[in-house]
Amino acid sequence: MSDPTVAAMALTELPTKQSFFKPHRIVLMVIAAVLVFCIVWFMRWDWVPKYSGRLVYGVGVTLMLLFVTSILGFLLALPIGLVQVTGPWPLKMLAKGFCTIVRGTPLLLQLWLLYYGLGSLFPQFPEIRNSFLWPYLREAWPYGVAALTISFAAYEGEVMRGAFAGVPPGELEAARAYGMSPFTVFRRIWLPRAIHRALPTLNGETVLQLKATPLVATITVIDVYAVVSKVRQETYITYEPLLLLALIYLCLTALLVVGFRYFESRIPTRGA
Repeated sequence: MSDPTVAAMALTELPTKQSFFKPHRIVLMVIAAVLVFCIVWFMRWDWVPKYSGRLVYGVGVTLMLLFVTSILGFLLALPIGLVQVTGPWPLKMLAKGFCTIVRGTPLLLQLWLLYYGLGSLFPQFPEIRNSFLWPYLREAWPYGVAALTISFAAYEGEVMRGAFAGVPPGELEAARAYGMSPFTVFRRIWLPRAIHRALPTLNGETVLQLKATPLVATITVIDVYAVVSKVRQETYITYEPLLLLALIYLCLTALLVVGFRYFESRIPTRGA
């Protein structure tokens, strides 16, 4: 079959406006519109202007936690994944044990162990209380950042292990045949190809990381979830703050998905 014929068949299979607006989709859109109208018209939203500043601040804290812990966790995941593929036996077992323990225990438990466990030990040492680190260690957010970073590193470390192992050996051998040093092969061939393979999974892990950030509210970090909880306590309104919180997380998730899809489309792939 010739290429023009294939292109013509592909064009005929593209969805049109008429095929999109099918009866069941129209019914779903009408139901969604009715729900949105009822939520806006019949529920109380007069409290939003009063708490808008706090909500914006909470969203900023949530985004800060997401990006900082995802970046730090991914940087830790690279050596954790790589050492499981190429590292010596002791380091390989150490990395595998780290991933197994962190992935096998609840994130909330890890967070409490760091904050209520490790955090309660630091004040007992005068050297720590008198150091420059004490103003930070007495706060809650470093423990939240540490727990989220460790969790992300463990999950993404396993992803990167599979991504590194899945790069075709022929590509690496061809790079070595061109005279590239091991570091150049890793930097120009192995790492980019592994990241490209792991990018769809990294998208999902980052979305899960966003959904894990509300746990820091249990150690007094004021993120958007903590702000909404405070709104419910002060106004005695239950459903409206929770619906707004759900909408905020939906919007943030949509932005993450769109951003990752943009980067996926920008990365060149091998031709057929």
